[in-house]
Formats: sequence, C-alpha cells, structure tokens
Amino acid sequence: MSHTHETYPDTHHDSYSKTTFGFWVYLLTDFMFLATIFASYIVLCKNTFGGLTPRDIFSLPYATIQTLLMLCAAFTSGLAGAYLHRRSKGGTLFFFFLTFLIGLVFLGMMGHEFSHIFAAGYSWKSTAFLSMYFTLIGMIGLHVIIGLLWMIILIIPVFKQGITAVSLKRLTCLRMFWQFINFVWVLIFTFVYVLGVI
Repeated sequence: MSHTHETYPDTHHDSYSKTTFGFWVYLLTDFMFLATIFASYIVLCKNTFGGLTPRDIFSLPYATIQTLLMLCAAFTSGLAGAYLHRRSKGGTLFFFFLTFLIGLVFLGMMGHEFSHIFAAGYSWKSTAFLSMYFTLIGMIGLHVIIGLLWMIILIIPVFKQGITAVSLKRLTCLRMFWQFINFVWVLIFTFVYVLGVI
C-alpha cells in the first residue's frame, strides 16, 4: 500500500509575506511623494526675497541632535522588532516605549524650531523658501505623529493579549515605518541642514 503525504500551505507565512510586501509598496509610494516635496524645496530654497535664509534659521548642532534622536529611534524600534519575533512581550513593549519617548522629544524639538521662526515674525506665507521648508519638515513631523499614534493603537492589544500573529504583522510594519522615517530624515539632514549652512 502506498502512502501519500499531503502538504498544506503555510497560510500564516503567506499572509505575513503579503502584508510586508504590500507595506514596502506603500513606503515606496510615500517616498516618491516626499521626494517630490524635497525636489520642490531644492528648487525654491534660494527664493528668500530678502527674508530669512537657511543660514539664518538652521542650527547644525541642533539638527545633529535631532538626527541622533532619529537614529536612536531606528535602533530601539529595530530592537523592538527583534524581541517581537522572539515573542518576547516585555522586550517588545519596552523598546517600543523607548521609541515612543524619543519620538516625542523629536517632535518637541521640531516645534521649538518652528516657534523661533514664528517669533521672528515669519511664517510659511513669508517666502517660497519658508513655504517649502515648513512643508517638507512638517511632513516629517506628521509622519512621526502618525507613527506615535499608530504605536499606541498597536501596543494596547499586545499589553492585554500578548503577541499574536496579527500583532506580529502589524508591529513589523510599524518598525519598517520608523526605519523609513529615519532614512528620510538622514537625507533631509544632509541635503537641507548641512548643505544649507555651508
């Protein structure tokens, strides 16, 4: 008598792969959108019309601290992802919590930077340069806010139920999102802040 062994598809792995692939497609689309804003900034950053210039408002040490914060957020979110795949609830929650705190500090520094420009009597309406500056940096701030709110939404079920197949997929996408924000910010730091003051 011959025996046949049936193989069954790993639906969990297939679902995980499709989710991460779909999220990579989203990140690529988002990058193209941000690249369009970035290109517009590069074209218009010289149009100051006698107002504030990049050298007037950019502080390289300040932006460096912001960049270090983003690198730390990428590192802690990466560690959270590592503990996530080990199904370690404590490690996952701890490192995502650190990422959350770092994100809050980053937003606070961004708001402080904006407030100095407003205090000087300028806004996004003043010049083409400031318009694109607020748009570009503001979009990064919006991404950070979305990342923080998304983190709260996803962490609550993990805190209550532990790590499930669903939370694994969703938190993996969240980790990818934070890595993406970090990558974009490093580009902005290099081509907007560093080149803007030299």
